Amino acid sequence: MKLIIQIPCYNEAASLPATLRDLPRKLAGFDQVEWLVVDDGSTDDTEAVASMVGVDHVVRLPQNMGLARAFAAGLEAAVEQGADIIVNTDADNQYCADDIDKLVEPLLRGRADIVVGARPVATIEHFSPLKKLLQKWGSGVVRFLSRTSVADAPSGFRAFTRDAAQRLNVFSQYTYTLETLIQAGQNGMTVLSVPIRVNGETRPSRLVKGIGSYVKRSVLTMLRMFVVYRPLTVFMWMGALVGGVGLALGLRFVIFFLMGQGDGHVQSVILSALLMGAGLLLAVVALLADLISVNRRLLEKTNWRLARLEAAVRSQPQLGVTNRELERMHE
Repeated sequence: MKLIIQIPCYNEAASLPATLRDLPRKLAGFDQVEWLVVDDGSTDDTEAVASMVGVDHVVRLPQNMGLARAFAAGLEAAVEQGADIIVNTDADNQYCADDIDKLVEPLLRGRADIVVGARPVATIEHFSPLKKLLQKWGSGVVRFLSRTSVADAPSGFRAFTRDAAQRLNVFSQYTYTLETLIQAGQNGMTVLSVPIRVNGETRPSRLVKGIGSYVKRSVLTMLRMFVVYRPLTVFMWMGALVGGVGLALGLRFVIFFLMGQGDGHVQSVILSALLMGAGLLLAVVALLADLISVNRRLLEKTNWRLARLEAAVRSQPQLGVTNRELERMHE
């Protein structure tokens, strides 16, 4: 069994050594424990520092592409390096590395596909009351949308099985935390939470530059992912709401008409017809979006099986399959 601990980094030359110093090199249940750093187009010496302190794998992105893309690149690289389980942690040493064994234990026992470390948010001193409230509210919304029981949805301290890593597709450029949970839950993966400890704050968060901006981006991400995976529900409810208002206006006109007062309410008839037509159109959109969603799920499954096949081929060089032939598998 091989464990790879990945760390997405952007200008983390100062904090990276302390983070790596706490990471394990041996862990019960694993024959190998390796480190992987994703340098997200850093302009400092992050890549050089990572190599100097003994990181096993360094993935260098050509430019700063955002935390979500760096995270996805790390998963892909870890799978290519033969990882059976992948742990993701932050470069600012926010999470207690001694709790990695808690993250991987459910995966080793086959009880989960993804495990998320739940921080003691209520007792973290540098979190403002507003941030604690938003964390609690946001995690509740993600639990509802993803149909999981994750206690701390924004936590980046999480572990994945090899198959789970291959099945995840990251669309956002901002953050992967909420998106991957909704995706995992909607795809039927088992997601568990375990309590973890945190270290003291080493620097302000670079992701949360402002509460308003973070909330806006998080809400948009959650809505986007829910629409992607539950389009029938979303558009049918929208159609029912719009069509229902149109129907109510139509019934209102009928009542006035039967009372002999219909002449002054022709506008209601026009608006009613428009709203009911829009509701019907949204219902048609719901059916078409659902068909597209089914097709996308089939493509995701095909991509997952292809990734597993490619990984199996790479692990057996004696088969003599060239890189060009592997590229053709994706065409």
